[in-house]
Amino acid sequence: MYPAAFEYHAPTSVKDALKLLGKLKDSKLLAGGHSLIPMMKLRLAQPKHVIDLGKVKGLTGIKEEKGVFTVGAMTTHWDVESSKALKAKVPVVSETAAVIGDPAVRNKGTIGGSLAHADPAADMPATAIALGFEFVCEGAKGKRTVKADDWFKGLMTTAIKDNEVLTTIRVPVLPAGSGACYMKFPHPASRFAIVGVFVADFGGKVRVGITGAGPSAFRQAEMEKALSAKFAPESVAGIKVKADGLNNDLHASPEYRAHLITVMCKRAVEQALSR
Repeated sequence: MYPAAFEYHAPTSVKDALKLLGKLKDSKLLAGGHSLIPMMKLRLAQPKHVIDLGKVKGLTGIKEEKGVFTVGAMTTHWDVESSKALKAKVPVVSETAAVIGDPAVRNKGTIGGSLAHADPAADMPATAIALGFEFVCEGAKGKRTVKADDWFKGLMTTAIKDNEVLTTIRVPVLPAGSGACYMKFPHPASRFAIVGVFVADFGGKVRVGITGAGPSAFRQAEMEKALSAKFAPESVAGIKVKADGLNNDLHASPEYRAHLITVMCKRAVEQALSR
């Protein structure tokens, strides 16, 4: 299908993009396009104006400073996957990027676009929650920072405001002695996560991020408590995850997704222990 008619805009600065957002009603920001364009073709989204961030300067690149990586929102999944700096100090972020979609998606899709779109089956949201990413949004009144725990609000809904641009994602460096791993049960065609679990052990303090199972990514508090007491696969073996509120579609029932959360968590813990 073809999308409904729209006007195309290509600003070259964040300031110009914000001006367009402010004056153009019914507008959408375009990053890599792998989320918005399919929705437009299916007429699930019909914006009157599309603001392409592809030519905006300063929104790409990966830098480290004082134990934190700053990743430009328009940095592609491939750049995250292949970053030598990330592989050296936060390799699990590169590993997560490597299992997103296929090479075509990873070479065009962006980390910021994925995290702002917040598809319930996307991979990076679980990583963001478990590692404690921070999101820097810029609006007409300046910048503000949102923590990962406050970012995902519901189905394809985040804390970013209509008049803001997500410019930077802050990724903390893993401390010595920590272990982390992302495991997912993928859809065989799309590679989206039917259920994905990210486990991070920060020296006894554990965070567990879940994607694919619910309307948006979330933390699993019961598993975090059990794994903080003893970081071992058997710690979560007896936890019966509630199916209430989990996704129900042609790919999996809520009960099956609840079962997969435990299975994927155990596998992630096993791998994290080896690290």
